[in-house]
Amino acid sequence: MITYSDQVRVLVAVDCIIFGFDGDQLQILLIKRGFQPAKDQWSLMGGFVGKKETLDGAAERILFELTGLKDVYLEQLSAYGSPERDPIERTVSVAYFALIDINTYKTQISDRYHAEWFLINEAPSLIFDHNNMVEEAKKRIRYKAALHPILFELMPTKFTIPQLQNLYEQVYNAKIDNRNFIRKVNSTDLLIKLTEKDKSSSKRGAFYYTLDKNKYKAKFQSFLNFIPNPENLIS
Repeated sequence: MITYSDQVRVLVAVDCIIFGFDGDQLQILLIKRGFQPAKDQWSLMGGFVGKKETLDGAAERILFELTGLKDVYLEQLSAYGSPERDPIERTVSVAYFALIDINTYKTQISDRYHAEWFLINEAPSLIFDHNNMVEEAKKRIRYKAALHPILFELMPTKFTIPQLQNLYEQVYNAKIDNRNFIRKVNSTDLLIKLTEKDKSSSKRGAFYYTLDKNKYKAKFQSFLNFIPNPENLIS
């Protein structure tokens, strides 16, 4: 058996950054780390890659084992390999981010690992380099959301235009012009207008919409400039 005997042993881990939207607030799902070092401190969902696992397979398994979530939008973000990032042993971590509708998956969240939702701007400090992972994930999502309709992965089955605009404003941490936003949304031809209205905030109410899944898949790569110059909105 041939081995790379003179090479340094390096472990490979996967960390999952889970963003959720409940129709009102953008949130992040964190867990209490169950072992040393940094036991009982807040952490991303993570674990080591198995001997016969792909990176994507490990991310899906870890996400399911720690939260009960499966079949969600999951995308590889970046690799983190600072020699000092894990105080126990040299470990390279590949980070992924997931986007989910909290209400759809609320009953699937496992409480075995003390998973808890935090408002995106009120999340506690995390272990190791997890804070950096979260910040880079935010930047990636802002970039991609300007080019592709990925934020619809966070929306409930039926939603109002004000809810959708609220989500975009939270992602970009900025106010967006209402009339321009409505015009842009209508121009995508991705939404199906329903007869039902949400009257929780006004007597007049706002019509509910649902996403046309077929057009969503077909237009995923042609969603350009929904948010022009997104870097100018980030404060």
